[in-house]
Amino acid sequence: MKEEQDLWQQRPYQENKHRSADQRSPYQRDKARVLHSAAFRRLQSKTQVLGVGMNDFYRTRLTHSIEAAQIGTGLNAQLRQKYPQLASVLDDHLIEALCLAHDIGHPPFGHGGEVALNYMMREHGGFEGNGQTFRILTRLEPYTQTAGMNLSRRTLLGVLKYPVCHRQVAEATPPAPVASYRQLKAQDWVPAKAIYDDDKEALEWVLTPLAAEARQAFQASEPGEPHRRPLHCSLDCSIMELADDIAYSVHDLEDAIVLGIVHRDTWQAEVVSPLTQQESPFTPAQLSQLSDDLFCRHHYRRKDAIGTLVNALITSVELTDNLEHPDPLFGFRARLAPRHQGLLQVLKQFVFRNVIRKPEVQLLEYKGQQVVMELFEAFSSDPERLLPLDTQSRWQQQVHQGQHGSRVIADFISGMTDDFAARLHNNLFGMTKGNLFELQSRL
Repeated sequence: MKEEQDLWQQRPYQENKHRSADQRSPYQRDKARVLHSAAFRRLQSKTQVLGVGMNDFYRTRLTHSIEAAQIGTGLNAQLRQKYPQLASVLDDHLIEALCLAHDIGHPPFGHGGEVALNYMMREHGGFEGNGQTFRILTRLEPYTQTAGMNLSRRTLLGVLKYPVCHRQVAEATPPAPVASYRQLKAQDWVPAKAIYDDDKEALEWVLTPLAAEARQAFQASEPGEPHRRPLHCSLDCSIMELADDIAYSVHDLEDAIVLGIVHRDTWQAEVVSPLTQQESPFTPAQLSQLSDDLFCRHHYRRKDAIGTLVNALITSVELTDNLEHPDPLFGFRARLAPRHQGLLQVLKQFVFRNVIRKPEVQLLEYKGQQVVMELFEAFSSDPERLLPLDTQSRWQQQVHQGQHGSRVIADFISGMTDDFAARLHNNLFGMTKGNLFELQSRL
């Protein structure tokens, strides 16, 4: 058992650091590396749902990740209480590390930036936020020279929401390129959920403990539209995904209510009415009280209602079978009880329809989409002239190795914050004066 544990605590790069009296576990060290990374700090200026700078109340990707980490440890506590035989497997520091890291690969301008980069990378392996997260952790973040943050194998396994390579799941015949970037429809260029083919070696290292048959089962996928869908993830990853979903559906709802984006009549029609017609964790009287508190002008009542929703979801967590495997990391995955899963789905759909798909939000997303594509086109036109020196060096290295340099440009742009990308775009294409040297110094 200890050998197996040691295997999951291994790191891609053997470190020879002598720091006396360090009593932290490997997962505490992993969490610290995520917290202190530049990629994590940049989340403070990356869009969660509403554009950064529109207001100072709502969540950014940074605050969303912190809230997801708190929810993740709550889920872990429930699972330890319900399944005491797995208590030693469920590590809070590990779950915190996963939740803090899960969004660091997302580009500026939310889904608009992701679609834009996927389109620009359509002939070179695509772009997807989770794949970029894995790439940052294993290669790009300069904690080590070549191994990224050099995190433990189990932590890297935990961020693998889609443990397959791009070529295994991407649609065989993508749409035809558009005549103009302004004609690009986001729904036509939804990214394949996968790790980049460029990062196959790192993926294979993470899955080394799995025998060939078990690895094949873990990497299974099913037909989807437009791409195949990976079917499995680890137990740790399933806890992180639940925490992410709860934070997204409940806390983004709070933002929307406070900012007046959604109103009680819509809530009543799209949340309360469906919940009263299905198996729900709340009685009609409780739903009425929740509605009163959520849309009350007193903040403390709204916070109490948000806490009630989060608590109901967290305390319903349970384990279900995942794969036939003796290791609980693969044999189980976390889920909510059916009634609570129904509640979560209703909340997610409500936020999607009334916040994410709101035309005002989509206009900003579309604008960001254009910014990202135009930046990519500019840097691709003359990389050795326009890219920063260290990025130029990486681009040249890729080209000299016979690889295409577009992945380096995608790495560069995806690491930008919303504000930085917008100001760089304005300096390149706008008429207002700007200080490019100041911009470059912040890269």
